[in-house]
Amino acid sequence: MRRSLPHGTGRARSVDYGDRVKIALMDSGIGLLPAAAAVRGLRPDAELVLSSDPDGLPWGPRPVEDIARRALATARAAVAHRPDALIIACNTASVHALPVLRAELEPAIPVIGTVPAIKPAAAGGGSVAIWATPATTGSPYQRGLIREFAAGTAVTEVPCPGLADVIQWADGPGITQAVAAAAALTPADVTDIVLGCTHYELVADRIRAAVGRPVTLHGSAAAVAAQALRRIGATPEPGAAPAGKPTVVLSGTAVDTLPPEALEYAEAHRLLTTVPTR
Repeated sequence: MRRSLPHGTGRARSVDYGDRVKIALMDSGIGLLPAAAAVRGLRPDAELVLSSDPDGLPWGPRPVEDIARRALATARAAVAHRPDALIIACNTASVHALPVLRAELEPAIPVIGTVPAIKPAAAGGGSVAIWATPATTGSPYQRGLIREFAAGTAVTEVPCPGLADVIQWADGPGITQAVAAAAALTPADVTDIVLGCTHYELVADRIRAAVGRPVTLHGSAAAVAAQALRRIGATPEPGAAPAGKPTVVLSGTAVDTLPPEALEYAEAHRLLTTVPTR
């Protein structure tokens, strides 16, 4: 597989990768884990680069210009490892920095953003709740997605203050409290819940338990993983021999392993295993 990578002069150089697949993912924190695990499920042999910004998280409360600046730095740290594609595994960065990232990196490297799964949730015909950060809830961006993909559907926007933060730091009691608060704001007739922050997929089981009735949860990880492979012309090969452990980059510095809080989640351990799953 041959890709042209950004050069220091703004021009591109061509690099031959052979048949291997390398996918980079970026987020402010560990919200990239679900998408990374989804890529590993589709292509166990894919090399992964996980670039995050623990020095600058959370990104949500920052000014738009600062979000774009930090997202670009995090993307550049990932691209230095020569991936075939870059997944922005972060709703906030996808909203505020996707044009900047694509302007710098494409067409040399495909950039795949993350969009809340409102369209598939609304397609079920039931009542939908969108769990998202307070900054996203009620935003023009989210309201636009609702108009485009859920017109005529009963939609409730549920703000989840602090939920991404307590998930980031694996704060068990904090997760319980934040999930319970969001569940209390979710109408009893809701059949589908959109997880509008990539961190939320890490606690999907706890969300189901807190809601206390059958609901379908809609995350974005599987869709962005599949899109990344499509963009580079790679086919899913779930039975392929697994690659080694991912390359981990924290605020621009390569480290030996995932941060301790990541290891509290099953998705992280799927990335660290070298035994193929069938």
